[in-house]
Amino acid sequence: MGQTLPQRLHLLCYSVDQGKFEAVNLQGLGQLLRAGALAELTLEGLLTADRGRVLRHAAEPPGDHFLAEVWRDVPEEPTHWLRIVHHKAATAEQPVRDQLAASGAVTLPRRRGPSPLASHHVTVNDPQQVLALRETVRETVVAGLDPAALPADALAMAVLPVECERTSVFTRRELREHRLTLRAFAERLDELVPGLRRALRDSFLLSRHAGGVGGVGGAGHAGGVRGA
Repeated sequence: MGQTLPQRLHLLCYSVDQGKFEAVNLQGLGQLLRAGALAELTLEGLLTADRGRVLRHAAEPPGDHFLAEVWRDVPEEPTHWLRIVHHKAATAEQPVRDQLAASGAVTLPRRRGPSPLASHHVTVNDPQQVLALRETVRETVVAGLDPAALPADALAMAVLPVECERTSVFTRRELREHRLTLRAFAERLDELVPGLRRALRDSFLLSRHAGGVGGVGGAGHAGGVRGA
């Protein structure tokens, strides 16, 4: 079974050059992972976006534990995306990280130190795999590919991290250089999962204002895909 969208988004936050998950790329991680799960569930037809809201279908839950947890958090009546993205964001990282550890993608620290960041001191066992994933995302944007021709998960991997101001895939300069392409990608993702991207951005800004989620804070910078 391949990696879920949340698992791939988690790995995209790893700075291969630095050999670690940098604090700047951990803020809002819980929201990013939940948004990734919501995107995957919607694209698979288990959720429906309805005028900026989301509702759950009456169906069997997905087989993946984290996807199933997020799916159950969505009521069968339309509710705001922001509520579901922000809800339980502080506890979203651990189950995804545990899944990556179980598959051998990462190795967890043996002991958790006093620092809130200690649990993030994981070892990525195959940095080249992460690098390949990052380069795949980068190539779609740098080449200016037609967003309508891209798989939906490729759009999500390019767009969602930008809303949380990740620097592990694109530098700030590159984000400026490719802003028109990223805007087109964002607009296409909005057509497929309307309302989710804006909710992720709003949730990220709320957590940054409050000092972060799960003990990971730090000042940010203006970002996101503007004008979309």
